[in-house]
Amino acid sequence: MAQGALVSPAVAVSPAELELKSLRGEAYPLHDWLTSYPFLLVALDPYTAESSWILETGARLLAHFSPADVRVGWLVAADDDGCRQFLGPWAERFLTFPDPDRTAISTFGFERLPGLLHVRADGHHEVANGWAHEEWRSITDQMAKFMKWSRPAVPAPGDPTPYQGTAASGTE
Repeated sequence: MAQGALVSPAVAVSPAELELKSLRGEAYPLHDWLTSYPFLLVALDPYTAESSWILETGARLLAHFSPADVRVGWLVAADDDGCRQFLGPWAERFLTFPDPDRTAISTFGFERLPGLLHVRADGHHEVANGWAHEEWRSITDQMAKFMKWSRPAVPAPGDPTPYQGTAASGTE
């Protein structure tokens, strides 16, 4: 694995334990968000350079899966204003979940940010911690297979080299 990045095994997240509020103000239990489509979310900490390095890559992957039957978006360790400032126009282009207290980030088991998250309709999920090509590719390949969609290039020309990222808890 690249520089300590990990993919967690698929585990269930209890819908009763987590409510997600989008930047547009819609707050629903996780189960309600997943009734029609699974999630593919890029998790970021806007207060670190490491998360800024992956913005272009994350937006490319979200755009790739956006037309498929999947909800794509950002999970950001910031309040609404912090999300808008960090993501700019991408905050409106893709579904954005502010997570200022990192509850969702913790619930999904992120250890390092940036990260990638796939949540199936049944609540099972996989997490890639840090920016590790193999782990992100594994999740996007599984997503493409499940959705019967094309696989994005991971990495693609212009993507950063692998790096561990920063502690998802916000403290090292």
